[in-house]
Amino acid sequence: MRIQVAIILISLFFSFPAFGQMDEPEIRVPLSFDYYYSYEKVVEALRALHAAYPDLTHLDEVGKSEEGRTIYAFTINNPATGAELAKPGVYVDANIHGNELQATEVVLYFLDYLLAKYGHNDEITKLVDKNAIYVIPIVNVDGRYHFFADANTSSSNRGLRRPKDDDKDGLIDEDFPEDLDGDGNICMMRMRDPFGRYKTDPEDPRLMIEVKPGEIGEWRMLGREGIDNDGDGRINEDSEGYVDTNRNWGSDWMPDYVQRGAGDFPFSGVGVKAIAEYIRKRPNIAIAWALHNTGGMYLRGPSAKAQGEYPQQDIRVYDYLGQQAERITPGYKYMILWKDLYSTYGDFLQWMVGSNGVFGFVAELYQTSQESFKTHAETQDRGKEEEGDNRRGNPDSARERLKFNDNLAQGELYKDWTPYQHPTYGEIEIGGWVKFSSRLPAPFMLKDLVHRNAMAIIFSAKNTPEVSLDVFDVEKISDNLYRVRTRLHNAKAIPTMSSLSQKHKLYPKDMLTVSGTNATVLAGGTLNDAHRDNVTYKEHRPELQFLVVPGFGKVEHQFLISGHGPVEVNYSSRWAGKISKTVELN
Repeated sequence: MRIQVAIILISLFFSFPAFGQMDEPEIRVPLSFDYYYSYEKVVEALRALHAAYPDLTHLDEVGKSEEGRTIYAFTINNPATGAELAKPGVYVDANIHGNELQATEVVLYFLDYLLAKYGHNDEITKLVDKNAIYVIPIVNVDGRYHFFADANTSSSNRGLRRPKDDDKDGLIDEDFPEDLDGDGNICMMRMRDPFGRYKTDPEDPRLMIEVKPGEIGEWRMLGREGIDNDGDGRINEDSEGYVDTNRNWGSDWMPDYVQRGAGDFPFSGVGVKAIAEYIRKRPNIAIAWALHNTGGMYLRGPSAKAQGEYPQQDIRVYDYLGQQAERITPGYKYMILWKDLYSTYGDFLQWMVGSNGVFGFVAELYQTSQESFKTHAETQDRGKEEEGDNRRGNPDSARERLKFNDNLAQGELYKDWTPYQHPTYGEIEIGGWVKFSSRLPAPFMLKDLVHRNAMAIIFSAKNTPEVSLDVFDVEKISDNLYRVRTRLHNAKAIPTMSSLSQKHKLYPKDMLTVSGTNATVLAGGTLNDAHRDNVTYKEHRPELQFLVVPGFGKVEHQFLISGHGPVEVNYSSRWAGKISKTVELN
């Protein structure tokens, strides 16, 4: 019996996911979120979800990538409650940069959660019945594939796989980094040098600290692992052609000398163009989320100062959704992209908001401050620390991260410095953080991250327009003349059209029409005050009213109608669908 128990325990130990690259288990629904899915496993997971919930979902091929991989879109819609384009659309995508893996994990969790809870949780059932949900789990499919298949750092392999002569030597992609020691990672190289800028950290010999003026150095940093493949005296200067998947969109695009990674022209990326065409065929999309890593931020536009601030009515919507997202995910900050982070041009968010008129957020997932190894008292005394690369430049933070690595990841996030004989530099050492680290949370941290960020998306999805139409007053004024009053009420935060869309006339407003076989609309307009009969009448075609129903608001109209019999009141909205009511004039 003891032998059997021992065998079971050993089996469980060796089947538990490691922190680094690993063998992935068989896909089962519901999905697991204690490891990272490769491109192939993401596709398998999408097919498994569709097979498990065929009545609510469909899986579509959006297009192909530069290397011929398929970009998939997954749709959740209940056809029993209406066609997709007749409902508010919620769009979510992820992994626009090849190294931003956890973004896809959030998307998969979001899909898995909605489908598993449908019919069992009233809030989720209402959300799915009300909305059409469009998800592209991997935008940069080649990037995700190569992040798993090739050696990388946590920050490399971001852009499209488009051949480019980065170093202007007439050769294309000839000088990639190399995994010199064959461990599956691109780490850092260092060599001993008394004139170097660094010395060994006396508190942890794995780390280095900068020498003070006048001190003798010990180490010179040589950059990432690699050799001089083309013999030009430089290392790793011409890897995969760099087109940033998030700088190639056709709104406020700038050429490469302004915005690195822009590409030759907007939508030059094969996959970028295919996704843009997919989105343009779905004008019902009211809100969009683009998931990235890292830093713990929920960002809204504008992406650059010159674009001008959003209208105040839209800002109120963003503030409501963004501040709630902060509450759902403690430590994350709701911020303005250009003002609080940096300016970007030709990015996806600006294209969605500025060209398509949707409300949009970028989520930067994960905070390295969560890689902590402190007592409660030490945490209270620590104060505020910077996120991302700035934090990692702090020796105290680096020491703490190594303690986290040693005690919570059992050493799998950091490679100790090991000797290597380099063809150019001679005796060097290779070491540092591995690719499944730094920007990527350890897998045991994934469940909380994916759940909280999925809940932030769900909150915004709950707040897509929810409009009701009420004919609240029908009064006979005189023989054959009636006064009809209508009310359109939006119970949710997002209006039926953004103010930015109205300002730039991106598409028509909502329409309210009144018609009857034996009836003629003599006058019609916005009812400003029902008690005082204050109406702003429309001069031409009073039977047709253009309008926008604000978030948590209403719009009322008054019509003077001559005739009798049934009269139809029809409301039509790009985001809120269609509603019809019939009243009798008698």
